[in-house]
Amino acid sequence: MPEESQLTISVPEAGRKYFGWSRNGSYDAADRGEIPTIKIGRLLRVPVRALEAMLDRAGRREPAA
Repeated sequence: MPEESQLTISVPEAGRKYFGWSRNGSYDAADRGEIPTIKIGRLLRVPVRALEAMLDRAGRREPAA
């Protein structure tokens, strides 16, 4: 499946692709809720649209006055 059409990616892949994190760092961030995840059975996946929307919102925040 081409990368741009994937709706979910693994936690390590999301951490590496979007933040440059290691595997363990990615799972730690997911545990803290810093990466949106969904659980499918025993599999933990990152919904790409939710992650990109989260990053879009973070980029639009106004600086604190």
